[in-house]
Amino acid sequence: MSRSSFTTHRMRFGAAVVLALAASACAPPPPAQDLAAEQAALPAPVVDQHIDVAALVAAAKKEGSVTVYDSSGDIVKVAKAFTAKYGIKATGVKADVGDTQEKMTREAQAGKSTIDLTLYESGPTLVGELLPQKVVYTYLPSDLLPHLPQANRNPLTVLSKAMVWVYNPQVFPHGCPVDNIWDVTTPEWTGKTVMQDPLSKPYLIEWFTQMAAGYDKQLRAAYEKNFGKPLDTSAESAAHEWVARFAGNRPVLTSADDDVSAAVGAPNQTAPRFGFVSIAKFRDVRNSGYHLAVCDTMAPFTGFQYPKFGAIATGSAHPNAAKLFLHFVLTEEGIAPEMSSGGISGNATVPPSKYNPPGLTDWDRQLVRFDRDQLLADFRGTEPMQDHWRLSRS
Repeated sequence: MSRSSFTTHRMRFGAAVVLALAASACAPPPPAQDLAAEQAALPAPVVDQHIDVAALVAAAKKEGSVTVYDSSGDIVKVAKAFTAKYGIKATGVKADVGDTQEKMTREAQAGKSTIDLTLYESGPTLVGELLPQKVVYTYLPSDLLPHLPQANRNPLTVLSKAMVWVYNPQVFPHGCPVDNIWDVTTPEWTGKTVMQDPLSKPYLIEWFTQMAAGYDKQLRAAYEKNFGKPLDTSAESAAHEWVARFAGNRPVLTSADDDVSAAVGAPNQTAPRFGFVSIAKFRDVRNSGYHLAVCDTMAPFTGFQYPKFGAIATGSAHPNAAKLFLHFVLTEEGIAPEMSSGGISGNATVPPSKYNPPGLTDWDRQLVRFDRDQLLADFRGTEPMQDHWRLSRS
């Protein structure tokens, strides 16, 4: 093939890809009745109605060990605390959500599970794949049931975390330089906002789909307040319009929150940057002298809160140890290592983390809250929203 022919072929191929992505992005969602039927068909939680914790400990000790996967390195500390309390060897493994999903699915198909349970941050793939395929199941210990709000039970929330907009108070001593989410779509902030790549973090895409489903009015009101006129868009929601404008405004994308917190708040940082980061990175403020502050005046919300779920492998080789471990992380003692980087326990009797950053005082008012009834729709909407982001970045 000549060079000119190759160039023509490549251009045609590229155009075909863009058209395919556009078609995918514009594909209609499944009918609501289909999603409702799938929701109703999800396996019910397994409730341990007559739990005897002492007997569960004895059975778990006979099994001898337990392995749990989590996307946070704090799971290693949780595992050590579990071993210290019960004398049962626990192994905590930090792994990306996608890697955990793939490994647990493969092991279920092979009938041999090395992962006993997971603390899992992707609700859409949990309800869309892992639970209906019976790779995992939801376990509820009855002694803690009165302390687990109904909305947190299926799937089971063990912890809620948050992503927030942040700035450097050394660079901006008079407060947050951005007071409206639409500001980050304007020329003033072109190439100056920093966040993880949404295509590598499932809950960032879920944030987009959740905003599209439940926060249209707030986004439109924020737009009108910011620009003095109503939002005029052909996009299917205000969130889709915001995503398109934000993606096209060249945000700096990273592979880790560490890079975001460093870009915004590292010591001696003078660049006027704005970031979107996990509240876990406020450990850098305490431990490394970073300068980060929550943009708590930002309208219509400062960020979003997302749940971390607990699920046991259906083929677990250590089912009693897995149940005991899940019971442990639902207590203040068990979840403490995870809450050293902030968060709110799924157990209503456990106090919020004392490490939640200043300025984040009312999670329900300040943050987008993921709607459980929307998780299957989020699962169906993941690829279209990913494609929407890709097209808007191009």
